[in-house]
Amino acid sequence: MTELRAKVMERAEAYLDDVVRFLRDLIRIQSRSGQEGEAMRRIEREMKALGLANVGIDPIGNVVGWVGSGPYRILYDSHIDTVGVGDEAAWPHDPYEGKFENGIVYGRGASDNKAAIACMVYAGKIMMELGLGAGASLCIAGVVQEEDCDGWAVGEAIARGFFGERPHCVVLGECTNLGINRGHRGRCEILVTARGVSCHASAPSRGVNAIYRMLPVVEGIRRLEAEVADDPFLGPGTIAVTKIESVSGSLNVVPDLCRAVVDRRMTLGETAAQAMEDIRRASREALAGVAGVDAGAGAAGDTGGSGGSGDAIQVELLRYTERSWTGYRADVEKDYPTWVLEEDHPVVQAGVEAARIVLGREPAIGRWDFSTDGVATMGRHKIPTIGFGPSEERFAHTVQDQVRVEHLVAATAFYAIFPDVAARMAGDAGSGAKADR
Repeated sequence: MTELRAKVMERAEAYLDDVVRFLRDLIRIQSRSGQEGEAMRRIEREMKALGLANVGIDPIGNVVGWVGSGPYRILYDSHIDTVGVGDEAAWPHDPYEGKFENGIVYGRGASDNKAAIACMVYAGKIMMELGLGAGASLCIAGVVQEEDCDGWAVGEAIARGFFGERPHCVVLGECTNLGINRGHRGRCEILVTARGVSCHASAPSRGVNAIYRMLPVVEGIRRLEAEVADDPFLGPGTIAVTKIESVSGSLNVVPDLCRAVVDRRMTLGETAAQAMEDIRRASREALAGVAGVDAGAGAAGDTGGSGGSGDAIQVELLRYTERSWTGYRADVEKDYPTWVLEEDHPVVQAGVEAARIVLGREPAIGRWDFSTDGVATMGRHKIPTIGFGPSEERFAHTVQDQVRVEHLVAATAFYAIFPDVAARMAGDAGSGAKADR
C-alpha cells in the first residue's frame, strides 16, 4: 500500500496544475440549475482529451465518461449546477473569476461541487496510466439540477439505464473535508394553502381573510417543532415555514387565497406522509374555535392536490416540473428520503481504507447537514452510497466558496484508488450482489 500511495500521490501532484486550470474554467462558466450546457460540454471535452471511454451527454444533460470494464460497477456523482451568487457586492472577489491565490481556488461552485468533477476526471486518467481498477467499471458523471431537485437527474439516469447497468455502489463528490460521509436527513417541501372569501377591504367583515386563516396555522406548525424525532447519528428533524404569499384582486380586496411553504427536514424514521398529516392535525387544532376564523367542514382536508375551493386548509407536496438544459422534463414530488448506510458496510469500509491510504491517517466518518443526490441513489434506489469530497460544507452557498489545493490532490488520489479497494472488498464480502444489499 505504501508503494501504491507513492505512485498515485506522485501522479495526483503532477496533475495538480491541470486540475486547478480545469476547475477555474468550470467556475468561470455560470451553470445555474437548468443552464449547465456550456459547463457540460467543457467537461466532455476534458474527458475526451484525457482518453476516457464512451464519453457523451445523456438525454437529461448529464455528462459521462468511463474507465475500466471490470464486473464491479461504480458511479461517481458530482453535480455541476450551482446556486446563484446573490449580492455580488458582498463577495470579496468576482464569484465567476476562479481566483487562485495562496493555494486556494475561490468562486461559485468551488466547494459545491465543481472541484469534485475536476478531481474525478483526472483520477480516471491516473487509473488508466497506472493500470488501476481492473476489477471495476467506473462511470464518472457530471450531473445536472441537484440544487433545484436533489436526486432527480441521477435517479432518472439510473432508472433509464443512461449510466449503463445499475451500479453496485455510488460515491458522491459533495464536500466532506476529506472524510467519509454515510448519510443525511431527508427533506420535503410542503405547500399549505388557506382559502377564504374575498370582499372589498372597506368592509372586511363581509368576507373571510385567507391571511388571517393562515396565521394560526403557521403558529400551529411552529409548535410542531417540539414533536420532531431525533436520531443519535443524523440529529433531529426540523420544520420551518420559509415562504408566505397571498392572492387577491387588488390591494383593496381581502385575499381569498394564502399559501405557505414548509421546509421539513426528516431524520431517521420520519416520512413526508407523516409530516403532512402532522401539519393537517396542527391546522385543525389551530383553527378550532378561533374567533372570526371558521375552519369549516373541509378544514385541513387531505386533498391530494385536487381539493375544492371549500377546503379551508389544503396540505400537499410541491412538485418539480422543470426542464433540463436539453429539454428533458422532470415531474416528481419534492420528497427526498432520509438515508443512512451502516458503518460496517463494505462500501463504507472501502471508503475508509482508500482514505486511510491517501491521508496516512484514519478519516472522519460522518454525515452531511445538507441534502445530496444520495436521496435518490440510496434513499430511493437502495444503492450503497458514500460521500468523499474536497473542501468543507461550511463554504457551500457562501461568498467564501473555496477549495484548497491539498484537498484537490487528496481527492484526486482517493478517486483513483477507491475502485480497486471497493472491488476487492466486494469480492471479500462474497459477491457484488452482497455488496449491493
